Amino acid sequence: MRTKAMPAACCTTLEARFRAVRGLSADLVAPLSDADASVQSMDDASPAKWHLAHTSWFFETFVLRDFVSGYRLHDDRFPFLFNSYYEAEGQRHARSRRGMVTRPSLAQVLDYRAAVDAALVAALPELPEAAMALVELGCHHEEQHQELLLTDILHLFSCNPVEPAMWPGEPKVPVAMPGPIGWIEGTEGVVEIGAQGDGFAFDCEGPRHRVLLHPHAIADRTVTNGEWAAFIADGGYRDPRHWLSDGWAWVQREGIDAPLYWEQRDGGWTRFGLDGRRAIDPAAPVTHVSFFEADAYASWAGARLPTEAEWEVAAAGHDPAGGNQLDRAGPVEPRPSPTGPAFFGDVWEWTGSAYRPYPGFTAAEGAVGEYNGKFMSGQFILRGGSCATPRGHARASYRNFFYPHQRWQFTGVRLAKDL
Repeated sequence: MRTKAMPAACCTTLEARFRAVRGLSADLVAPLSDADASVQSMDDASPAKWHLAHTSWFFETFVLRDFVSGYRLHDDRFPFLFNSYYEAEGQRHARSRRGMVTRPSLAQVLDYRAAVDAALVAALPELPEAAMALVELGCHHEEQHQELLLTDILHLFSCNPVEPAMWPGEPKVPVAMPGPIGWIEGTEGVVEIGAQGDGFAFDCEGPRHRVLLHPHAIADRTVTNGEWAAFIADGGYRDPRHWLSDGWAWVQREGIDAPLYWEQRDGGWTRFGLDGRRAIDPAAPVTHVSFFEADAYASWAGARLPTEAEWEVAAAGHDPAGGNQLDRAGPVEPRPSPTGPAFFGDVWEWTGSAYRPYPGFTAAEGAVGEYNGKFMSGQFILRGGSCATPRGHARASYRNFFYPHQRWQFTGVRLAKDL
């Protein structure tokens, strides 16, 4: 939920936003067959069909069921199938077995979406402000699932031996390697971070509060594929001196020797993407690296990862809707930044900060209070959005979070150092 109460958007504006978000989800799955949309490649990922249904279940449950008199569920079985983790909403199908739900079909799920869309649009003019706030929350929630949908499909297709492309690849234009990393001297002293003003924010982004920053500098760009290849060539994955104990155990246990989706072919590094397998672009930001890898690279480079407070203060003057972010369905990927520091887009940037509540944090009442707070354990914060983040979704205070070994998201690295 939001950190502060705010006036609900007018009905026509909210309807336009709702339609746009729902339309983009449909565009993203347009190339998929029923089989493509049904398979689950790992426990962390969900089938595309499940993402489509779950986001519809969210609107149906928290808006239509709870605020529209006489509304009847589209299918009484769907709450069990498409609830994610809301304990207050009762029993649900195990996350690890979502790929076993071959029925309802993709076509039936799309029919479910159409029915929910029609009912919600019809109800909008009569909804109270609390319900309209939930519609707004649901739109932001679906944007999160749009990014997950893309990264989950990418992982699924990477498991296919023929490595199919979801979309045709676009011609690549060679880009000159960026110069050495420059350093932006960070703010020192007491600063404020966290969501502020009347705009939307998830509950974990607040309350706004003061933190103390020590002398530091933050890199003016993220680490590139070419720089990461140098880390590999220098034995970065074989030298335990750079790794946290848990990270080194993970590298040894899983046989990790490069970012996810990288392979050596024909004497060079390649990567698998939504446009199939191609040679890596050495000038583009490295992606699909875990917190463990990010931390090890920083150690190898004689630096560290920024804290989330350092990152937020440095990014505050930059446009959160700028950079390389998701505008339409297509083969998104990080790409070289042609102008100056880019704090938003391309890759989510690992920080060295654990995902914990800010001082004074309280979860919202009811089932939606389970949205963020219950996950504040064992995960690390990422900032900035990625090439798969819908444009307009991110902001300087936005806190993404994943476990330290996870790397199927578009995750990358920005360095920092003490002064």
